Amino acid sequence: MARPTETGPARTARAATGDRTRLVEGLMERYPHVPREAVIKEDLLRGGMAFDESALSDNEHGDVKPKSYFIFSFDHGTLPELGAAALRRPPEEIVLTGGSYDLRRTVVSVRVNPASPYRVAAGEDGVLGLYLDGARICDVGLPPMPDYYRHTLESGKSVMEVAPTIQWGYLVYLTVFRVCQYFGAKEECQYCDINHNWRQHKAAGRPYTGVKDVEEVLEALAIIDRHDTARTTTAYTLTGGAITSHIQGRDEADFYGQYARAIEERFPGRWIGKVVAQALPKADVQRFHDYGVQIYHPNYEVWDRRLFELYCPGKERYVGRDEWHRRILDSADVFGARNVIPNFVAGVEMAQPFGFTTVDEAIASTTEGLRFFMSHGITPRFTTWCPEPTTPLGRTNPDGAPLEYHIRLLDAYRSTMEEYGLSSPPGYGPAGPGRAVFSVSSFMDSLAPGTPAASGRP
Repeated sequence: MARPTETGPARTARAATGDRTRLVEGLMERYPHVPREAVIKEDLLRGGMAFDESALSDNEHGDVKPKSYFIFSFDHGTLPELGAAALRRPPEEIVLTGGSYDLRRTVVSVRVNPASPYRVAAGEDGVLGLYLDGARICDVGLPPMPDYYRHTLESGKSVMEVAPTIQWGYLVYLTVFRVCQYFGAKEECQYCDINHNWRQHKAAGRPYTGVKDVEEVLEALAIIDRHDTARTTTAYTLTGGAITSHIQGRDEADFYGQYARAIEERFPGRWIGKVVAQALPKADVQRFHDYGVQIYHPNYEVWDRRLFELYCPGKERYVGRDEWHRRILDSADVFGARNVIPNFVAGVEMAQPFGFTTVDEAIASTTEGLRFFMSHGITPRFTTWCPEPTTPLGRTNPDGAPLEYHIRLLDAYRSTMEEYGLSSPPGYGPAGPGRAVFSVSSFMDSLAPGTPAASGRP
C-alpha cells in the first residue's frame, strides 16, 4: 500500500519513524475484509486527534457546529490542558473522504488529543485535511451549523445546551441528568468521567445544566422540529447518570420516563424514542414502554465477571452482574429482543493492571458476551473506549486498548451477528461503509449496507 506524500504545514510535525502509519497500514493489509475507513476511525476514536487553530469552530457564533460535550468529555485532556481548543471548540464531528486510502464518507466523533499523531489542519490550498505522522491522508469536512442552533429558548439557553444533536444530525441527545449517583471511587465506573465533565464545565463558567427542565426540553425540541425542515433528526436518546435513590421525588424509571411521555404527547411519532438507563426490574421497564419509548439500552459495559466487579463497583453493589443480565433478557419480553440494545465499552477489557494482557483473550471474552445476548435475539452495540485522564483507567492506560483489538472486535461482531442471523439494530441510521452516521464506534460502518431496519423504525 502506497504511503501518502507529505504536504502542508504539518510536515514539520512528522514523527521520526511513522510508526502509527505502519501500524494502520499493517492492519489494513491483515484484515482486508474490515473496511479501511473503520481502521482509521477506530484509531481516531481510541487515541484522539489534534487540531490546528484553522480547524476550530467559532463556538455558537460561526458556521461550524461545535462540540457540545453531550455527556462525557471524550477528550484526552482536561479543558485547561486543551489550549485553544478549550476557548474555540473543535467541531462536534468530522467527516473523512478520499485521500491516499480512497476513503468513503466516514463520520467520526471528535476526541481531542493535542499529542495525537493525527492532526486536522488546513493545507497550503486552504482545504482542511487529516494528517497522520505529518502526511495528509484524506480530506476533512466539518458539520455545518444547523439553523436550529441559531435560536435560543425563552430563558436564553441555547438549543445546543438543552438538546444537542450528534451523528451528523441524526440523533437528538438529551442528557437530562448531567451527573451520576454512583459517586466516588467505591461506586463510579472506572472508565466514566460524567461527574468530572460536569464539574469541569461548571468550573469553566460554561452553561451545563445539572437537571434539565421538562418544559425546556420540549421548547428546544419544538425549535428543532420547526427548523429541521429536511427532517434530518430521526431519533432522540434520553439518558444521564444512574439514579440509585430519587431525583425530584422520582425513581429512575419515572424520572427518565416523564420526559419520554411529554415528548411523545407533544410530538407523537416525530422521532424514534430511545432511553439509556440501568437494567431495571421488568415492571419499571414496562413503564418506559408505556411512556412511549421504543428502544431500551440497559448497558452491560464489560462482559467478564471479574472486570465488571472491578470496573463497575456501583452497578455490582446495587444490582450485580448476574441480575443485570437477567433484567436485560427480561426486558426483551417488553420491548421485543430487537429493540433491546445494550452497550459495552470496547477496549476496557484490556485496561491494566486488571484487564486481559493479550488481544486473543480479550476478543474471546467479548465474543462470549456477544454470543450470550445474540443467541437470545438481542444485538448489543459498543462505544470505543476513550481513556479520559480524570478516570482511574484513563490515568493508568493513556493509550487505551491496542488498535488490533478494535479491528478484530469489528470482525468478531459482524461474524457473530451473521452466525445468529441478525441485522443492524434499529435507531442507528444506515449501515455500511460510506453510509453510516453513528460516530462513536465503527460497528455500523462495518456491517453490510442496505439492511431495511437499519434506517427505519423498529
